[in-house]
Amino acid sequence: MEPDLEVVQIRRGESFKAWSHGYPFHTVRWHFHPEYELHHVVATRGRYFVGDFIGEFEPGNLVLTGPNLPHNWVSELPEGAVVPLRCRIVQFSQDFIGNAMKVLPELGAFERVLEQSRHGALFSAATGAEVAPALEELIAAQGVRRIELFMHVMGSLCRASGVRTLASSTYLPDPSGYMSVSINKALAHISGHLTEPFNEADLAQIAGQSPSAFSRSFRKHTGMALVQYVNRLRVNLACQLLMGDEAMPITEICYAVGFNNLSNFNRQFLTQKGMPPSRFRTLLEQNARAAEAA
Repeated sequence: MEPDLEVVQIRRGESFKAWSHGYPFHTVRWHFHPEYELHHVVATRGRYFVGDFIGEFEPGNLVLTGPNLPHNWVSELPEGAVVPLRCRIVQFSQDFIGNAMKVLPELGAFERVLEQSRHGALFSAATGAEVAPALEELIAAQGVRRIELFMHVMGSLCRASGVRTLASSTYLPDPSGYMSVSINKALAHISGHLTEPFNEADLAQIAGQSPSAFSRSFRKHTGMALVQYVNRLRVNLACQLLMGDEAMPITEICYAVGFNNLSNFNRQFLTQKGMPPSRFRTLLEQNARAAEAA
């Protein structure tokens, strides 16, 4: 079974992505991405898959996966059960960590950890417990505090003992092979042309499938319909623009991220974020003023 490409969106003005999710969740599937990923399990038990490794996890499980290494965590829960918070995740690019290590030679010790992560690096329960508070705070942290917490976590990983490599030494991720899979070609096209007009027929042609077959395949692999998936990515991009450019009018942002009318943009934003984009911007401004006054 070939892994699916996950499109990781690191927001403009941020060096890495820190987030959490519950279970079930649409990214819980056999997948890969070019970014490093630190995955910390908060709740549930089950099986996890990293490359050609299969093991059992429990709360506290802490794993760093390297670029394009397929992985998945599958919780064992009664049918219909829902867990609001299953894990916390930090994702960062090779360029970011590579440039940081060039500027800060003290980070050279992290090279060993990064090398291990290319086959999956499993840290001890003690290391998981050590970084857990920082990861929890990191999810909502802003500004310089994000960097402080990130460096704290990286320092703990560098000092960790008993790190176990998961996938076998002969296992080699093959992103070129993964990308030959039809659905991944379509996902890559969406990522590269998110703000441009395209439709299901266009993507079906790229995937080499009929529109009906592509629709079924896309929903199976992503857990949602194409329109829902694209709207989610475009709203996330709109949030980046709202956070990074106070002068850019909301109407301009609407068209810049790929929506073709303002009412639909406002409706989709409200559905996903629980507020209209104008309210989102107002709260950002209030938070910035409060930070300046502190």
